[in-house]
Amino acid sequence: MNSITPIQNASIIVLGNEKGGSGKSTAAMHIIVGLLREGYKVGAIDLDARQATLAGYLAARKHFAESKNIPLPLPAFAGVLRSEADNRADAEADETARFNQALAEVSEGADIVVIDCPGADTFLSRLGHSLADTLITPINDSFVDFAMLAKVDPDKHDIIKPSIYSEMVWGARQKRFARDRGKLDWIVMRNRLGASEARNKRDVGTTLDMLAKRIGFRTVKGFGERVIFRELYLQGLTLMDIKQAGIDIAMGMSHVAARAEVRALISAIRKPAPTLTLASPPG
Repeated sequence: MNSITPIQNASIIVLGNEKGGSGKSTAAMHIIVGLLREGYKVGAIDLDARQATLAGYLAARKHFAESKNIPLPLPAFAGVLRSEADNRADAEADETARFNQALAEVSEGADIVVIDCPGADTFLSRLGHSLADTLITPINDSFVDFAMLAKVDPDKHDIIKPSIYSEMVWGARQKRFARDRGKLDWIVMRNRLGASEARNKRDVGTTLDMLAKRIGFRTVKGFGERVIFRELYLQGLTLMDIKQAGIDIAMGMSHVAARAEVRALISAIRKPAPTLTLASPPG
C-alpha cells in the first residue's frame, strides 16, 4: 500500500493546477523567497523535475549568489522525477517512496515546505495536493482558464458543474482530513489581471465568487503581466532581491505595484510565526 509519511512541524504550501502558463513556478519562487526574508526556514520540492522550472530557477539563484559572492537566502531543495516503471502499481509505489524521501530531506528543521506541482494530472501531483495545508491555484484571468475549475454556461455564465480538477481537490481534502483531521485552505490566484475593467474581467470575477461559495476557496489578486518577472528569472532573482543583489533597475510604478502584489499574496497565506529572526537584508 502506498502511503505518505507525514511530517510533524512544517506547514505545507502547494502550488497546483492542471494548465501550464499560469505563472505557477513564478508564484512559487516569490513565495519561497518572501518567506525566507520574513525569517522562515523553508523547504522546496519540484514535483515536475523533468521540466524543472522551479529547479532551474533555484539553480540559477545559487549560481548568481556564488558568482557574485552575495548571500542570497536559499531553501532546502529536492526535485522528484516520475518513475520509469512499466507497471502502474510499481510506478506509484516508486513515486511515493521518492516523494517521501524528498519531503524528509527538505522538511527537517523547516517551518514551511513549498511544493510546486506539474501542470497536469499526475500521481505525484495528487500526492502533493493531499498534503497541502494551503493550496494555491494560479489561473489567468479568463474563461479559458476558468474551465479548469468549472464548466460554465457560455451565455449566462452560470456554473454547470465543477471540473475534474476541482473534484480532484475535493478528493485531496477528504484524504487529508482522513489522515490527520487537517483542513486544506484553497486559494485561487487571479493572475495577469488587465488594467482596464473590461466586461470579461468583471464576468470572470463574478463567476469566480459564485464558484468559491459552492466549492470552498478564497480568491486573491495575483501577479500582473510584467516584464520584470521574466527579466529576473534567468538570474534566479525575485523582486525582493533587487537591493541586495545590486540590480540596476529603476523602480517605477509598475515595479512598486509588482512588489505589492507579491506581499499581498504572502500575507494572504495562513501560516505560523517564523522560528527565526530575519537573517538577511531586505530586497
